[in-house]
Amino acid sequence: MLEALDFQFMRYALVAAVFTGLAAPAIGTFLVQRRLALLGDGLGHVALTGVALGLLTNVAPTITAVVVAALGAVLIELLRMNGRTSADVALAMLFYGGIAGGVLLTNLAGESANSLNAFLFGAITTVDAADLWLVGALGVVVIVLSLGLSPQLFAVCQDEEHAKVSGVPVRAYSILIAVLAAVTITVAMRTVGLLLVSALMVVPVAASQQLTRSFRTTHLAAMLIGLFAAVGGLFTSYEIDTAPGPTIVMIALVVFGLASLAAAVLARTRSRRHRVHST
Repeated sequence: MLEALDFQFMRYALVAAVFTGLAAPAIGTFLVQRRLALLGDGLGHVALTGVALGLLTNVAPTITAVVVAALGAVLIELLRMNGRTSADVALAMLFYGGIAGGVLLTNLAGESANSLNAFLFGAITTVDAADLWLVGALGVVVIVLSLGLSPQLFAVCQDEEHAKVSGVPVRAYSILIAVLAAVTITVAMRTVGLLLVSALMVVPVAASQQLTRSFRTTHLAAMLIGLFAAVGGLFTSYEIDTAPGPTIVMIALVVFGLASLAAAVLARTRSRRHRVHST
């Protein structure tokens, strides 16, 4: 398996997988806590419009995608906070508007919809040095801010009203969470693709929740699971000749299944011990 690293494209892919595997669950933990697990899907479709805009203007699609996705994230958060529309309706608009805008701009750029496949399903083995610098920089920003501001972000996600009373700038942190989610989606679109990025943001968190109790432990464990899934999926896809993105997500789902099974076994064991002690 290690012989795969003899190839430069695999070394680049490995670094991209590390940043993606850590960053996606790092911000995904807060989305799950806020019950906005599907926000990643909505922003992924908005990022598709950003990719198409890059194709139209001959600007690096990663740059235009992060800008458009961030603007979409701010818009959806402002709509949600001002109560002008419900979260599910706003997400639906992101879904449909993002897809329509992406395909329309791609056509205007003289490209076919097939040119978006690398961004929809991921193409981690095509990451070059320029992509790696951008992915690495954005990934570091997401990881550092999500860990460094973890107490404040958790307070906002747990109870907005209590956070406001405590003097926490809820609106600013809410927008920050949405923007970090948009940045994470852009980081991950070359790894697992825009259609699957939400899975890497949510599934490791769900797996971690099966075995942990405190928020901090869940947060860190989710990042480790995401790292394992991303790196393991990359090497597995190389060995069995499959697409890396779906392989990464499937490994994350397998980990979730094993974590759920382990949690059920532990719960049954504790129950038996409790009955024994009570008698």
